[in-house]
Amino acid sequence: MEKFVIVGGTPLNGEVTVSGAKNAALAIIPAAILCRDVCRIENVPTTISDVSFMIKTLRHIGAGVKLIDKSTIEIDSRHVSSYVISHDMTKYLRASYYFIGALLGRFHKASVAMPGGCYLGPRPIDQHIKGFEALGAKVTVEDNAIVEAVADELVGSPIYLDVVSVGATVNIMLACVMADGLTVIENAAKEPHIVDLANFLNSMGADIRGAGTDVIKIRGVGSLHGCTYSIIPDQIEAGTFMVAAAATRGNVLVKNVIPKHLESISSKLIECGANVEEYDDSVRVSMDCRPGKCNIKTMPHPGFPTDMQPQMSVLLSIADGTSIVSESIWSNRFRYTEQLSRMGASITVDGQIAVIHGVDCLKGAPVKADDLRAGAAMIIAGLAATGKTEIEDILYIDRGYEHVVEKFGNLGADIKRVYCVEPFSVSDAG
Repeated sequence: MEKFVIVGGTPLNGEVTVSGAKNAALAIIPAAILCRDVCRIENVPTTISDVSFMIKTLRHIGAGVKLIDKSTIEIDSRHVSSYVISHDMTKYLRASYYFIGALLGRFHKASVAMPGGCYLGPRPIDQHIKGFEALGAKVTVEDNAIVEAVADELVGSPIYLDVVSVGATVNIMLACVMADGLTVIENAAKEPHIVDLANFLNSMGADIRGAGTDVIKIRGVGSLHGCTYSIIPDQIEAGTFMVAAAATRGNVLVKNVIPKHLESISSKLIECGANVEEYDDSVRVSMDCRPGKCNIKTMPHPGFPTDMQPQMSVLLSIADGTSIVSESIWSNRFRYTEQLSRMGASITVDGQIAVIHGVDCLKGAPVKADDLRAGAAMIIAGLAATGKTEIEDILYIDRGYEHVVEKFGNLGADIKRVYCVEPFSVSDAG
């Protein structure tokens, strides 16, 4: 097994280039099977494990996938022949459920095992099923393990989501893009990767309007064609480096970003006392004093993203004063606070609210990554702490961050990936 070893206390300085958006890639890659053609997709974070599993699944159902260069893939969907995806393919990531919508859209039938991924609390797919059924599909869930969806034909329909759901919005878009007639998704998710998916589908010949608002209108087309498309930069990776710069009292230029996507993150960093300068496709974050307190409530876009909550909480753990963080998206997102407490943080969690009393500094300790974004938070904590931090279960971090050691190392961080002969356990650390 592997772990990260970090010696903290050094401010991050320099430039870092953000990779393509993981969440956009995980929706766009399965969307490529909707056309019986070839798609070239650029700015893909090809080395993260979530993308690797998606590509493996594509090949499993008959698609050809070529790696053109380190960030470009070519997907040939002309010979996709199977609409069945087993648990062996879906157990590693939540986004594998997007194949239900994509396969239903292409074949009018899909058989996909329930997905895995980080456990952040219950993630029901009832809104996905509601959308598929509104389009005319019959959906069954066998033994709570396999989702079966079948339709003689798919017909456009008005669909109101009872809760704002990124996953359901994506899946319904995939299923209805070639349905007969007009589909209107109300209370739709507005995240940047929803807009990116719509732009990709429109590049293939779809007719989608309103992405980025809470009402998306999709008029079905008879067929889609191949295209060349570049994925947007990763909002959460960018935010992670922005918070790391502030937490270490450094000065970092974060390149290949869309500043508008980062506004909620930038505003909270500024509230904490950081300097944030926006340029056309980059942002510079610097901090020359102890951060100040602020309160955060996670919300669907354009609110503060839940995927940045753990990272921001690290900054607040060393801030001057008491901050309150409210989590409104996932019920199990505060698990990482136990790890931060090992490093000297003073955090009290009551349900969906964390009260963070800022301490003078964090101290290095053996910790683990409870999930993808918790792992990113542990890296930031290790970089800001005094002494050595060892992070286990880094497979979660590899799910969403490309070349994380190299990128932080180029900013001056003392971080190494170490192979452990004997299993490393934080429970042995006391």
